[in-house]
Amino acid sequence: MELVADGIKEAEVRYNDSLEGRDIVIIGLQPWYYEIGSNCKNIATYFAKNNNRVLYVDLPINRKTFLSKNKKAGIAMHCEVIKTKKDEIRQLESNMWELFPTSVIESINFLPSSSIFTAINYLNNKRFAKNIKDATRKLGFKNIILFNDNDIYNGYFLKELLQPSLYIYYFRDFLQGYDYWKKHTTVLEPKLIAKADLVVANSTYYAEYCSGYNPNSHYIGQGCKLDLFNPESSAPIPDDVRHIEKSVIGYVGALDSVRLDLKILELIARSHPEWNIILVGPEDDVFLNSSLHQINNIHFLGRKSIDLLPDYIRTFDVCINPQLQNIITRGNYPLKIDEYLAMGKPVVATRTKAMKLFEAHTFLADSPEDYPALITKALNEYNQHMRQEGIDFANSHTWENSMKALFSSINATLSTKTSI
Repeated sequence: MELVADGIKEAEVRYNDSLEGRDIVIIGLQPWYYEIGSNCKNIATYFAKNNNRVLYVDLPINRKTFLSKNKKAGIAMHCEVIKTKKDEIRQLESNMWELFPTSVIESINFLPSSSIFTAINYLNNKRFAKNIKDATRKLGFKNIILFNDNDIYNGYFLKELLQPSLYIYYFRDFLQGYDYWKKHTTVLEPKLIAKADLVVANSTYYAEYCSGYNPNSHYIGQGCKLDLFNPESSAPIPDDVRHIEKSVIGYVGALDSVRLDLKILELIARSHPEWNIILVGPEDDVFLNSSLHQINNIHFLGRKSIDLLPDYIRTFDVCINPQLQNIITRGNYPLKIDEYLAMGKPVVATRTKAMKLFEAHTFLADSPEDYPALITKALNEYNQHMRQEGIDFANSHTWENSMKALFSSINATLSTKTSI
């Protein structure tokens, strides 16, 4: 697939990079009521700001979750809506609504890939589609654009069931690489990509992957909300890092053993005991039970609210992203790199396909053994010119630019469909 610097095919440049007055339905894997931010929430907000009406559809509740006695607050609220059949549509702002699907879907991931799985998934999609149809009818939505944020199961048959004017599949995570998803998604996702009217991705690697199944696949870049990440802020140093001596090597984000290499962290800590490694973020079970907790110069600080993250990054002398090199990390857009660079920090990270975009502004490691030397280089050679270039580069990754590329791709596709 031919890519150009602004993230869209050359043939698309002539198309309008704005989209107004449309009715847009968004489905995805993250309900609006989840507290953490997401690409999908940001995209929904920008659609609405651009004078479109938006229905953000929460993930339907499956039977296992519905019957569970231990429910998180948001899911418990959703289940109450299912029981009462009241207030399933809630207005978020002047032209954006949230839908709590009231149909309970069957739990099917445990099933083998077979005609039974397909039949039950179709039944689930029919229930889901009915909820969406009822909501769009109440809101007066017409000729909807359906935007599917990586929801392979629940969105698989919606093109046929809802008959949208445009079906968009947004590819931003390689779910096929996860044990939970791989059994069915390795078969279903390529087929879903192929039948979508338009596929958009937030990394060039994912766009190229999708183009193998659907030629109308486009890289739209990644939007970043970097307002909080101000390198000139004079906010106080957090209390739990005041006592930690320099040099500080830091990481902010989920400590997920599927993505991160624990050996890299151990290697850095043991090869340079004079350095302190600060890890800010929630740990999975592998991290929680790892021997890293017995290494004196590694400090686990736990989950912090997003508004505090810049204060921690400010204390780092070098920021790291010690990823594994695997099918999941290969094309995944590393948003934290933008956050690190926006704070004016030198960055050492594992080389992946997605990191090629950042190659000129980071120190990239081809193996775990490269990390200590590259961190030393970053400590000694990172200068004001490199710092400012990194800040400027990170701040070029705006949601405005990403949405313009998305709007241009939508308009190009709508124009093609209209002319047929």
